[in-house]
Amino acid sequence: MSMSSNRPLEGDPLAPHRGRLLGLAYRMLGSRSDAEDIVQDAYLRFAGAHDVHNPEAFLVTIVTRLCLDRLKSAKARREVYVGPWLPEPVCDAEGLSPDAATELADDLSFALLLALDRLSPMERAAFLLHDVFDTPFAEIAAMLDRSEASCRQLATRARRAVRDERPAPAATPDTHARLLMAFGEAVTSGNVARLAELLREDAVAITDGGGRKTAARNPIHGADKIARFFIGLAAKNPGHQLRVEPAVINGAVGALFYVDGELDHTLSMAIDGERIAAIYIVRNPDKLRHLLPASRH
Repeated sequence: MSMSSNRPLEGDPLAPHRGRLLGLAYRMLGSRSDAEDIVQDAYLRFAGAHDVHNPEAFLVTIVTRLCLDRLKSAKARREVYVGPWLPEPVCDAEGLSPDAATELADDLSFALLLALDRLSPMERAAFLLHDVFDTPFAEIAAMLDRSEASCRQLATRARRAVRDERPAPAATPDTHARLLMAFGEAVTSGNVARLAELLREDAVAITDGGGRKTAARNPIHGADKIARFFIGLAAKNPGHQLRVEPAVINGAVGALFYVDGELDHTLSMAIDGERIAAIYIVRNPDKLRHLLPASRH
């Protein structure tokens, strides 16, 4: 059975739970492809299990534990990762919905995912299960094999860290779109001063090439440095056919950039008020593969 699609399959026992399971795994790992692998493994374990009285609780427990195991190997891979790491961008955020009316239920922003990435795996699990997926602490304790009090402490520490890391509340789609368009126009015109005006003074730009594509090896801080970086990049690529396709990336207005007909990178932003607080560029082709039509994988 292929698990590469989030659309319910006929006779698929995971169909009622798929969005919740994929959403949990993606938030835990920051990788859509790894999340799909985890859900497939959970399906196989579910298919081989007997006397499962609560399928959803069983599946969430399996997915959580598989993610915790995967994070151990991910830590080793991250130590040799070239340059900054960003999550895999997704354009189908609605397919990763936890079906819970929590404050963070619809937040798949890079800002939140990067804040989650700085937590310990157990903190991440306790926080996501409770604050995003609205799971009672008694159930979380059983899933993590910890006491209920310990799980409350894990979630509290994580909540505090996430609040410190996340920027201001998300801007409206119209503000996102307007700033994205102004950003593109400033880069195209080579106007460093205009581009710097769009950015918060302490803005950051993070480019993830993973050693596969050219990217800044460290985050770029400050409006003027970021403006000069992007305008310098544009000047280095004359003669190439560039196509920009608007897209909703991780729930916010962003864009897919094609160079000579091939998807080159995604661009998304965090907005604070009327200025750009952060720019996220993913160029690593391994992280873009799932955005391509199936025939081109």
